[in-house]
Amino acid sequence: MNLTPLNAVSPIDGRYISKTSSLQEYFSESALMKFRVQVEIEYFIALCNSSILHLNHFPADKFSELKKLYTNFSEKDAQRIKDIESITNHDVKAVEYFIKDEFNKLGLQEFKEFIHFGLTSQDINNTAVPYSIKEAVEKIYLPKVNEVVELLKLRVEQWNEIPLLARTHGQAASPTRMGKEIKVFVERIEKQLELFNTIPFSAKFGGATGNFNAHHVAFPEIDWVSFANNFTKEALDLKRQQTTTQIEHYDNLAALMDNISRINNILIDFSRDIWTYVSMDYFKQKIKKGEVGSSAMPHKVNPIDFENAEGNLGIANAIFTFLSSKLPISRLQRDLTDSTVLRNIGVPFAHTIIAIASLNKGINKLLINEANIAADLEKNWAVVAEAIQTILRREGYPNPYEALKELTRTNSVINAKSIASFINTLNINDSIKKELKAISPSNYTGI
Repeated sequence: MNLTPLNAVSPIDGRYISKTSSLQEYFSESALMKFRVQVEIEYFIALCNSSILHLNHFPADKFSELKKLYTNFSEKDAQRIKDIESITNHDVKAVEYFIKDEFNKLGLQEFKEFIHFGLTSQDINNTAVPYSIKEAVEKIYLPKVNEVVELLKLRVEQWNEIPLLARTHGQAASPTRMGKEIKVFVERIEKQLELFNTIPFSAKFGGATGNFNAHHVAFPEIDWVSFANNFTKEALDLKRQQTTTQIEHYDNLAALMDNISRINNILIDFSRDIWTYVSMDYFKQKIKKGEVGSSAMPHKVNPIDFENAEGNLGIANAIFTFLSSKLPISRLQRDLTDSTVLRNIGVPFAHTIIAIASLNKGINKLLINEANIAADLEKNWAVVAEAIQTILRREGYPNPYEALKELTRTNSVINAKSIASFINTLNINDSIKKELKAISPSNYTGI
C-alpha cells in the first residue's frame, strides 16, 4: 500500500498534511539522512583546510562537487542509503558508505578514509539533529508564531477602546477593555520569545567519549578542541558543548522544548478565553458558504478552530515535556534511548504548527459583538462599587467599603438609578457626588 493522506496512521501525515508538509524538509527520515551527509561533507572539507593533515593536496575544485551530495540530495539517494543500512544495520555507517561510493565515482578513492575520520555516530547525529531543529525553528516555527502575534496586535488596535466586563473567579469584576485583554497574550508570548532567543542550538562533536581520543592519537599536534569549535560554528552555526560523554547532554534542547511548551500553554489559555467569549456571545464568527457547524443543529457555528488548536497544543506539549525530561538522562557514557525518542522531535513541532494554523484561521473569523458586550456591562452596575468606595476613602469618608458592601449585597437590583440614589444619601459635597455619578461600567476601565 502506498502512503497517502487517506491511509496514513498519523494525522500529521494524513488529515493535516497540507499544514505539516513543510516540516518534511527538516524532520523526515530522508531529511535526517541529508543533514548527516551535510555534516560528513563539511567535516571532510574542514579537515582538508587544516594544513597539518595529509589532505592539503586534495583538489579544491572538487569541494563544490562534494557539496552537491547534500544540496542535490534526492529521494533516490535516501533509498540508496536505506538499502546500505539493510546490510550494515547501522544508519550512520550507511551514510559513510554512501559517501565513499560517491568518492569512488569522483575519482577520490585515496581520500576515502578521512570520511568520518575519528568520529562516532553521535558526532554526526548530535550535529545533524540540532542543525535540522535550528533550520525548522528559524524557517518554519518562528515565522508562524510571529504571524499569530501580528494578528493579535492588529486585534489589540481594533478592539482597544471596547469596554469589557472582566470576570475574576467567574464573577463580574472591575471592567477592562477587549484590546487590553488581547494584549496580555501578546506580551506573554513576546517575553517567552525573548527567552527563546537566548537558548543556543548546541552540538556535540568530540569522538567516541567526548575526549577526541582517536583524533589526538593520530595527530597529537593539532588543537582538536579549537578545530571542533570552529567547525561547528562556521559550518553549521551551532555552539559546541565542551565537556560531554558520547552524546550531547541535551540540556539546551530541553530548555528550548520547555520554552515552546510555555508558549503553547499561553496559546491554550488564549484559545480557552476566546472559546468562552464565543459562548458568551461576545464574539460571533464569519460564516463560509457551504460549511456546516453541526450535523444535527443547522444554526450552530462552533468555535472549532480554537478547540482544534487547544487539542493539538496539548498533544505537542505532552511530547515536548516527555522529550525534555527524558533526553538529558543517559546511563554512564551513553545508552541508545535518546536515539529512538529523538526521531519523534518533528511530531510536537507538527502538532504545534497545526494548532497555529487553526488559531490564525479562528482569529480571522472573529466578529466582535459590541452590543452584547455593552449589554452585559449595563447589567452589572455593581462593579462601580469599587470606584465609589475608593474615592470615598480618598475623601476620608467613614467605613466606605462597608457602606458599599451593604448596598451591593442587600439590594436585589443594582443599576444606574439605584447607584445614583445611594450617592444622594452620602454626606459629601455636591462636586464629589457629581464625580461619583459620572462613573459607569463602560468608562470605569482604568488606563
